[in-house]
Amino acid sequence: MTLAATELCLRAAAVTLLLVLAASMFADFRNVLAGRLVIAFALGTAAHAVTASIGAGEPISIWHAPLIAISTGDIVVFWLFTRALFDDAFVLRWWHGLIWAAVVTFSFVNCMWIAPSGHAQAAITTVNLLTLVFIVLAVAQTIGSWSADLVERRRRVRVFIVAASALYGGMNALLQIAHAGSRMTVEWANLLNAGVLAAIVAGITWAMMRVDGADLFAAPVEPAIANAQQPAAMEEAADQKLVNALMRLMADERIYRQDNVTIGTLATRLRIPEYRLRRLINQRLGYRNFNVFLNNHRIEEAKAALADPAQAEVPVITIAMDAGFQSLGPFNRAFKATTGVTPTEYRKLKATAA
Repeated sequence: MTLAATELCLRAAAVTLLLVLAASMFADFRNVLAGRLVIAFALGTAAHAVTASIGAGEPISIWHAPLIAISTGDIVVFWLFTRALFDDAFVLRWWHGLIWAAVVTFSFVNCMWIAPSGHAQAAITTVNLLTLVFIVLAVAQTIGSWSADLVERRRRVRVFIVAASALYGGMNALLQIAHAGSRMTVEWANLLNAGVLAAIVAGITWAMMRVDGADLFAAPVEPAIANAQQPAAMEEAADQKLVNALMRLMADERIYRQDNVTIGTLATRLRIPEYRLRRLINQRLGYRNFNVFLNNHRIEEAKAALADPAQAEVPVITIAMDAGFQSLGPFNRAFKATTGVTPTEYRKLKATAA
């Protein structure tokens, strides 16, 4: 079998697996943001598998250019997917779509006018440097939020999915930038590119099919602190003892007020491994993210202070910082996401009700 035929088979296999993955996600998770972004990412990657080529080849046709543009925009979808998958509070904004449209448009212009005008290598380098930027953003998001993730299966899968995708995206971009231009180099580079893509797509598809989708795509849970006082009848005594000890740390010592409190801090105080504390907070208390767990306690304290007539003249920022927030912006966003109103509006509502 020739190199070209082998490459074609690998591309076809990758496209087939991606379409299967998109269909599976559509059937089960089309109503979940992360699920919809997986579908978009799979379709965009399929466009990439069809169009990917190392170096500048023949002039690009008018029907081929849109596929290349969508393929380029897929890196923005990948970045948004990591945001939605690893941040249960993530909301898609209008400007996210604007970024995607800008990248797609830039890629289309590159294909149709910039590259054919004699600036092919510059156009390829620019697009792939842009790709590397979004890969770095996605990896930074994954690493930055990894420690706060309380869902053990999601913690393991995130490393595989993002590392594999980033590995391919980074390899493809670097191959494009470093391409020397000889025909033999192009043939082998394209074969390597198609082979790595097919292997990674197969691995991701296998992983997504094996892992319970609810661990990855479940809607955010809105737990209440009071739930900790109502343990399930079948809850193990040892776990319940630890949950009670944890809630004493939160309610009596108000440890959530401390600067830079981490899950390791709480685990050390409770003298248990971090993985066990993650499991307790996730499975017993219903939280999927450690920061949400902390902020829920901080917001409950802030709500009590804002509703207290004796603290009516205390500035909102003072209440926020006393509760453990480091600045007013994150407090306002977290408070409104929880209560539906701003802290100032909440205080006025409570004053009116009194």
